[in-house]
Amino acid sequence: MSELRCGYVAVVGRPNVGKSTLVNHILGQKLAITSRKPQTTRQNMLGIKTEGNVQAIYVDTPGIHQNTVTALNNYMNRVAQQALRDVDVALFVVDRMRWTEEDELVFNRIKHLSCPLIVAVNKADRLEDKTQLLEHLQWLSEKMPNAEIVPISALHNQNLERLEQLVNQSLPVSPFYYAEEQITDRSSRYLAAELVREKITRQLGAELPYQATVEVEDFKYEGRILHIHALILVERDGQKKILIGEKGERIKRIGQEARKDMEVLFDSKVMLNLWVKVKGGWSDDERALRSLGYLD
Repeated sequence: MSELRCGYVAVVGRPNVGKSTLVNHILGQKLAITSRKPQTTRQNMLGIKTEGNVQAIYVDTPGIHQNTVTALNNYMNRVAQQALRDVDVALFVVDRMRWTEEDELVFNRIKHLSCPLIVAVNKADRLEDKTQLLEHLQWLSEKMPNAEIVPISALHNQNLERLEQLVNQSLPVSPFYYAEEQITDRSSRYLAAELVREKITRQLGAELPYQATVEVEDFKYEGRILHIHALILVERDGQKKILIGEKGERIKRIGQEARKDMEVLFDSKVMLNLWVKVKGGWSDDERALRSLGYLD
């Protein structure tokens, strides 16, 4: 039997380049929440893939960004940075031809790492002019001469096999850190809260999702039915009204969509109850963030 390989792969990049979508497709199931809005991911989460003699532990991180206006923004940048400590492989996700100031910010955080660097150029399938892509890949290879550069489409599963091959061969020889059947380090309560937050983020306007968080207060099985009670915290009364919607229609729709995903994830019938509460200034209060589970 060949030697076991195991290690941590930090998936980093600016907001909204497809890091969580990539991790979900590699794992073959939905663990990390996704939306078109930047800064959807707020905390590091491990996605563990064990196949044959390899266990790759992907660390899905918040997007590293410049506008650190609240304690929550600072927290997200901090945990993304922490994921790079003692990591075995850095997987830098960038978006096609675009290279922004925030990409440069991420590059400056990773360029001194001693571990292998892989650059995944996401959404490459959307480029009609492949000549442009080749020129951009050449530019990236000159900027990061020690990196392996792979064009991919996370959403459409294109070239992910090649990407995983590069990751796996870069991992150190090591016994597995986790049981072979384990797929994440996060609790079921955490995953349930994140699914509710995903539906809020997908349905509401630009501002509100960033000032809403979800706390699961009750999570228990009664017979074959899983009962989940979740509290949605917002910062102002007006946000509470928007979230509930006319005659409670919006909160009902959020609950219905979250429940469907929960039933797939937990392989169980789910009864989901949602409440909305105003907690002013929670996103800029270090103590409130810690009490809500935003821990370094």
